[in-house]
Amino acid sequence: MSKRAVLEVIALDVEDAVAAQAGGADRLELVTDMAADGLTPSAATVAAIRAAVDIDLRVMLRLADGFAAGDVERLTRVAGELREAGATQFVLGFLDADGGVDLGAVEGIAKVLDGCRWTFHRAIDRSADRDALRKQLADFPGLDTYLTAGSAGGVDEGLNVLLAEARRRGEPGYEQHLLVGGGLRLDHVPGLLDAGIDGFHIGGAARPAGWAGPVSADAVAQWRRVLGE
Repeated sequence: MSKRAVLEVIALDVEDAVAAQAGGADRLELVTDMAADGLTPSAATVAAIRAAVDIDLRVMLRLADGFAAGDVERLTRVAGELREAGATQFVLGFLDADGGVDLGAVEGIAKVLDGCRWTFHRAIDRSADRDALRKQLADFPGLDTYLTAGSAGGVDEGLNVLLAEARRRGEPGYEQHLLVGGGLRLDHVPGLLDAGIDGFHIGGAARPAGWAGPVSADAVAQWRRVLGE
């Protein structure tokens, strides 16, 4: 029997979270301020969502627009507060000025997370050398997923990269789960599934009214049907 594909949905609040779970989402990415491409939500929001749903939650650790870490000490404090609020899974990713992975920042945060599972997000799509980044992070504790479109321009531009990386699954730096998101559409799904990709991440696609409106359980359910029940 084939493995069920993972469907992750961006949630901004309790209403989003409840609708996403009702539609069949397997996991939520919790963020705030999508005008800045998703920043860290408050501990209170995380606690409220954790109380409202029972699917997995991954909480964004990102304090400002862009992919520089900024104040790492503040980030570590925030990560600790989120853990106290019930967060056990996270999303992060930091680059240095040359487009390489900011190992110091990632190491500092990973230490505070203390084995919690986490996703390296689409900072990989802005990196100078994504293969080098993957190999540098190959053995990082807790890192089990890369959220990527294959390109900063989205899945349309990055499709060949995604397919190539899927073929490398199991190689050093390529053991982590490949979660595809960023301009992802339903018509991309059949080819990605055929390539063995089984992780999908949606944000705007779950919101028929755009980011000003809530997640639609019906929209999520449509994705769930296409991905397989």
